[in-house]
Amino acid sequence: MSLLPVLVGVIERRILVNYRVQPAALTKLLPPGMRPVVVKGYAMAGICLIRLVRVRPQCFFLDIGLRSENAAHRIAVEWDEHGQRREGVYIPRRDTNLCLNALAGGRIFPGEHHPAVFEVGEDPAAGRWSVHMRSKDQQTVVEVDARSTASFPAGSVFGSLAEASGFFERGAAGYSATSDPGRFDGIELRCPNWVCEPLAVEHVYSSFFADEAVFGDGVVEFDHALLMRDVDHSWHALEDFEAG
Repeated sequence: MSLLPVLVGVIERRILVNYRVQPAALTKLLPPGMRPVVVKGYAMAGICLIRLVRVRPQCFFLDIGLRSENAAHRIAVEWDEHGQRREGVYIPRRDTNLCLNALAGGRIFPGEHHPAVFEVGEDPAAGRWSVHMRSKDQQTVVEVDARSTASFPAGSVFGSLAEASGFFERGAAGYSATSDPGRFDGIELRCPNWVCEPLAVEHVYSSFFADEAVFGDGVVEFDHALLMRDVDHSWHALEDFEAG
């Protein structure tokens, strides 16, 4: 378990790009003991593109802190803990533009992060959102261009914005891959005011989900995207997840 104190801050912008995936394709990527959460026959996976500002220890009395752009590839999972079913996300890959995250991730706070370069273009007044990311190790590329919309897509596996929002709110516990293949760092995101908006995605690309060696033709389909803005939040360390 990491040395993380409770951290607080603001989610200035969070884009959740969500895919529906054939469950068998994700099962082989998960730690033993985890299984995909299935919604209407599909597993759910995606990308979280989050800008955090004023992140600081809860005990810090000044309202200032760190700012960072971050990307996480996520898979919605469930597991059994003390006889109870739990839900959360498994995170095989994290990327960040903040050197401190890359240096301290997996040591001081949960989640090993890879250094990356982000190109962000946003016009909230016009409802335009663009986040492009390339990791410095050249292993991961993400491109998302979207616009705000009042309509949740009719083709989603979720019947409404409220249904989709509730699903991802329940997945607040995240477990990240580490250099130890049998141990997974845990962290929980808590948002007292969880509010999502629908996004209309005009262009999306993820080298992770485009990898044909992992995902064959037709295995992964874009489902929908959500936007969160200016949300107070806190991060809480969890006990490590031990595979099996």
